[in-house]
Amino acid sequence: MIGVAGLSYLASDPERIGRFLAVTGLGPENVRAAARDPSFLPALLDHLLANEKELVAFAEEMNLDPARVRTARDVLSPPVVL
Repeated sequence: MIGVAGLSYLASDPERIGRFLAVTGLGPENVRAAARDPSFLPALLDHLLANEKELVAFAEEMNLDPARVRTARDVLSPPVVL
């Protein structure tokens, strides 16, 4: 749910979604297809986690602790332990 909310958050602002698309190499025409890939939402949450300003703004908008974004990311794709 947090991952989908993250996509909605990014998509609600042209600058935010533009930065995400530029970083991922996706285009607006293929975001929907990419979202079906199991790695998409963890990557989207990684994008939010990499920018503290965006992370805090997203967490405030969703009324949740920013740490829950990290937890959601790890649930979607657990970190690899070597």
